[in-house]
Amino acid sequence: MTVEKIALITGANKGIGFAAARQLGERGVVVIVGARDEVLGKQAADALSADGIAATSIRLDVTDPACAAEAAREIERRHGRLDILVNNAGTAGGFTGTPSQATAADLREVYETNVFGVVTVTHAMLPLLRRSPAGRVVNLSSHVGSLTLNSNPGSPLADVNMIAYQSSKTALNAVTVAYAKELRGTPVKVNAALPGVVATDINHHRGHRTPAEGAAIVVRLALLDEAGPSGACLADEGPVPW
Repeated sequence: MTVEKIALITGANKGIGFAAARQLGERGVVVIVGARDEVLGKQAADALSADGIAATSIRLDVTDPACAAEAAREIERRHGRLDILVNNAGTAGGFTGTPSQATAADLREVYETNVFGVVTVTHAMLPLLRRSPAGRVVNLSSHVGSLTLNSNPGSPLADVNMIAYQSSKTALNAVTVAYAKELRGTPVKVNAALPGVVATDINHHRGHRTPAEGAAIVVRLALLDEAGPSGACLADEGPVPW
């Protein structure tokens, strides 16, 4: 008998997270919509359920360790384990100035969600992921977090200089590698997914890709088989240099 996989997706009430929840659900995965706003999370889960997807919601503020711990206890009560964690919740913050104008507070606003939030949720969920025969952690990163691409004068990103958001994704890449190194030799794989420039709230819907297109690489990494990589940075086109 096939055992259904259980997936938690943070920030899944909209955008790439919601699209990933839908695509995973369509593949038979039981999805848990994590959302800071409990009402919006339930509405998203209800919308998925109306389309025949096994979906529930859970309140999850990734910046609140107590909330993440409570969410882990609730998932343990419901399912006893977790097979897939998608750290999707992210923010660009409010700072739009040059690096020389930035303060530590400007970066901290973004890091609280994009970096510390990933650590907080992963810390809370990892004991449940270790119970899975094939645990998968997918961290939503970005091409703009690649030091290789950003430092190349000939790169399309050469003139992009968003110090808070870009450095937060670079830090997230380092966090991804660190978890992958610790979990090497276990059934848990940890990778970074790069969805491309997707039209979401984070860029005021100016991206050229749809959330469904951006979610494809997330789903691919969430459903990796045993031969799949860990500690990799992948986009639709393949590996992206750190």
